Order: sequence, then structure tokens, then C-alpha cells
Amino acid sequence: MTTHFYIFMVKLTAVEILILFIKTKPMKQKPLFIIVIGLLFSLQIANAECAFFQCDLKRDTTEIANKDKLVVVWTSGDKEVAMKMVFMYTFNAKKYEWWDDITLLVWGPSSKLLTEDKELQDYVKKMLDSGIHVLACKGCADMYGISDELEQIGVTVRYTGKDLTSFIKERQVITF
Repeated sequence: MTTHFYIFMVKLTAVEILILFIKTKPMKQKPLFIIVIGLLFSLQIANAECAFFQCDLKRDTTEIANKDKLVVVWTSGDKEVAMKMVFMYTFNAKKYEWWDDITLLVWGPSSKLLTEDKELQDYVKKMLDSGIHVLACKGCADMYGISDELEQIGVTVRYTGKDLTSFIKERQVITF
């Protein structure tokens, strides 16, 4: 029996006994009163157990939402990896609603490859149109001298060290 079910049953039983308590004669109320006190004490223990083991009586929608957020970190400078793994999975994950929120983080050699390949650029535009967030590391892009080119494709270019740290702590992250 789960803690939630136990708490529900204790509350239900306590209410039923209180109704009986009100309907009975004063001499018979003492045993019922003791039972109600015992049930309420039991309920406090169940609530304490729930708090200790961190079971949630109310759903934390923020936590659930974060579990449905995916970040794909693309670092490979290999076009085949981009087309046959990174882009294919990322786009289909959005298209088939495997994840509610998807970010593609373009980092390192992948940013240079993206600016050099029209087919990859068109695919990124298709991902942007589908609602995928595409973000590139400004530090890497500046090293290659391609920040402006990435922005022209529609990629958000900014320093992403803090973003990546937050993503790792708060979301599901895969790397290629």
C-alpha cells in the first residue's frame, strides 16, 4: 500500500469515526475519541514519512517540465555525424514530440562546419522553423571568426559556458 493511499484511508476513516462520535451517547464517546486521536497521530507519522522520503503529495510541475527538456550538444566537425545522428534525432524528437523543449547547442568545430555547408544550414533553418532552439558558443565562433555568419543562419550566438552548466544541472543533455 502506498503512502498516498494510506493517508487517504486514514483521513476517510477519521471522518467516518467523527460522524459516529457525534451520533453516539456521551458514555460511548471515549473509545471513539481514542481511536480518532490514534488515527490522527498515524496520519502525522505518514505525512512525516512522506516528507522524509520526499514523496510528493502535490506534483511539482517545474521538475516534470525540466525532465521534458532536452539539450543536444553538437561538437563534432564531421558532416556524417551531423546528418545521420545529431540533426536526424533532434528534428525527429521535436516532430514526434518525444521532448517538449529542445535546444541544439552548437559548440566548437561544429560551428565552423555549419557555416561552410549549405545543406546543414538548410537543415538548421528547418529545425528553427519547427521550434527547436539553436544556440552557438560565441567564444568558439569568435575563434573561427564566424559569429556573424551563424547569426545570419538564424542561430543565437552568445557565450554559453553558464548556459551549458545550467543545462547539465537542470535538463537532459546528450552530446555528439
